[in-house]
Amino acid sequence: MGHYYDQHINPFCILQPFRVSIVVKMEMSCLWTRRLLLGANSVLLVKHPTTIAFSTFSVTRSILSPPPPLISLFSSSRRSLSTTTSACSSPLHPHSDFGNDAVNDAAAAIPLESQKMLLKGMSYTELEKWVQSYGFRPGQAMMLWKRLYGSGIWAHHVDELQGILLLPILSSLNKDFVKMLGEHAKFKALSLENILTASDGTRKILFRLDDGLVIETVVIPCDRGRTTVCVSSQVGCAMNCQFCFTGRQANNFHVGTLMGLKRHLSTAEIVEQAVFAQRLLTNEVAPFTNVVFMGMGEPLQNIDSVIKAADIMLHDQGLHFSPRKVTVSTSGLVPQLKRFLHESNCALAVSLNATTDEVRNWIMPINRKYDLGLLLQTLREELGLKNSYKVLFEYVMLEGVNDSVDDAYRLIDLVQGIPCKINLIQFNPHCGSLFRPTSTEKMIEFRNILAEAKCLVFMRYSKGDDQMAACGQLGKPGAIPTPLIRVPEQFKLAVNV
Repeated sequence: MGHYYDQHINPFCILQPFRVSIVVKMEMSCLWTRRLLLGANSVLLVKHPTTIAFSTFSVTRSILSPPPPLISLFSSSRRSLSTTTSACSSPLHPHSDFGNDAVNDAAAAIPLESQKMLLKGMSYTELEKWVQSYGFRPGQAMMLWKRLYGSGIWAHHVDELQGILLLPILSSLNKDFVKMLGEHAKFKALSLENILTASDGTRKILFRLDDGLVIETVVIPCDRGRTTVCVSSQVGCAMNCQFCFTGRQANNFHVGTLMGLKRHLSTAEIVEQAVFAQRLLTNEVAPFTNVVFMGMGEPLQNIDSVIKAADIMLHDQGLHFSPRKVTVSTSGLVPQLKRFLHESNCALAVSLNATTDEVRNWIMPINRKYDLGLLLQTLREELGLKNSYKVLFEYVMLEGVNDSVDDAYRLIDLVQGIPCKINLIQFNPHCGSLFRPTSTEKMIEFRNILAEAKCLVFMRYSKGDDQMAACGQLGKPGAIPTPLIRVPEQFKLAVNV
């Protein structure tokens, strides 16, 4: 990023004198429009390490004769540039020295709004390199980073980077740098659709994406000044867990293929949830202390964006969450789970929810690929290599399905040798659900059996359920629900089938 290449000139770009209108379309959706008046023997050059393709090329007259030999157009001192190099990672540089002042002055690139660089999709290292590619010092990148993520600003527009509202301790940004950001940077990845407030103070925030899809983020005020933000990682979910509303959604295009999954979220769309939510609620709730990737979707199915988003959240000059306060949940994708434990220092939660393969195959179909034995043995091996690290097992309690005394004792045996905590979670009913929540009395009995066996166990009650903001309630029904899995014979009475 920020380097230019002296390799090859495409002879196709060598033009006779005429006015030309060109739309240069780059890989990674870098779309730029230039109108150039080229003089004799001028060469159209794109000074950017990106593969480009000409999607529109119109001229006022035909070129009937072949171009002159390439070598005759350049002296030994003239700098040549490649038009075919690496994939798009930064926008076309507006301050390029093409070796031709007339062309340079006429060819000021103006990016389309939708093609600006989305700042929250970059790690700090990437942001620093991007800033340097425009000729600015790394210190400007750090000042920008703090305005995006730290210092209580959470900037959503270039106009918010400077002015009287900023803290006095913040140094002013270079005016040329701010101008460049206005031309080439995009600050927001989401737009606000709605905020729903539950009776217990939980907020469900609906964000609209650029493609019109909607995701949900939940902010949960807790005791002792602690606030948790629950972020989504996908639009919908492909896992089809039978007790989860998000996984029960589908539409005509996804039935039988990716079930309720519409698409992955980008890094910026994940990070923005935490930033935008804090910005919206900064005067209503305590500062965010915890992030859980437990919203819509299976986080480890979107592992690249999730790991990068979590790293951005940890940066000590930005949001600065503790690694142990950022928890990524999974239904049990074993290869991705191993990768996560190797590459991230964040906490891991595993949605267990059953003590036998028969039950888990039914309520969590992913178990048919990665069964309990493989999942738990992988955790034993991987956590044996880490110091002071506990996995969090999530156990949604379903009446008559996984809440028996026998289940409690089997759970004790299953987690032997795995450093862990166990959350017993009250099931939250939703439209179309077959299940019922376990009674509080039975949950307490189940917990006591685990505690007597020296398990570290907690009970988690519903929050936000009156606004469909509780665990397993996020999302909107599709036109066609995903198909239910056949209920095993011995559980038909429990689910009224």
